[in-house]
Order: sequence, then C-alpha cells, then structure tokens
Amino acid sequence: KKIEAIIREERFEAVRQALEEKSYFGMTVSEVSGRGHQKGIRLQQRVGEYCVSLLPKIKIEVVVLDSDAYILASIIRNVAKTGEEGDGKIFILPVEDAIRIRTGESGFNAV
Repeated sequence: KKIEAIIREERFEAVRQALEEKSYFGMTVSEVSGRGHQKGIRLQQRVGEYCVSLLPKIKIEVVVLDSDAYILASIIRNVAKTGEEGDGKIFILPVEDAIRIRTGESGFNAV
C-alpha cells in the first residue's frame, strides 16, 4: 500500500522520528500547499486583516506491505494530531507493483 499523509509543517520532525523508531526509514517528502474545510486562515497585521487561502503543508509518501498500512497510518495520525482544524489527511492507496531500479527486483522484495 502507498500511504500519502499531508500534515502540518511543524509536526514533520516528530512524525519522521516516530516512523524511524518503528523501523520505517524510506519515505518521500514534499513541500505542498493546500486547503481543506477551513478555507485558509485570517491573519491580522498592522495594515489590516487578510486571508491566506493556501496553507503550507508537508506531504509524506511511504510504500509498505499491506499488513503495515494501518499501523503506519496510526503512527502518523497519533503524532501529527494537534486537535485543531488543518491537521491534515492520510490516504491509503493500492500499489500494483514495485521495481527496485538498482537490482531489478520486483514485488515484495522491492518494497
């Protein structure tokens, strides 16, 4: 399975450490922008109030064995959760196959 987690930037290091403690080392990390139900946030500065509609987030992508998918998602959820709007989302997707470029291994051995 492929886990795609979109989380708050400030929670990334804690999530990374928690995953490494459970021996999940491989991941792809991207800086992304987006918004959910909160539709951005209103900020107040000296010149007045303005709305930031796309908020910076971190996207973590990890491919794991089917049996590990919900364990990994649970770790991410528990560590990334602040209880406030904008904590993010976790998506669990099927992976048809994987091929290790260096060796040509595929399937279970490539994950």
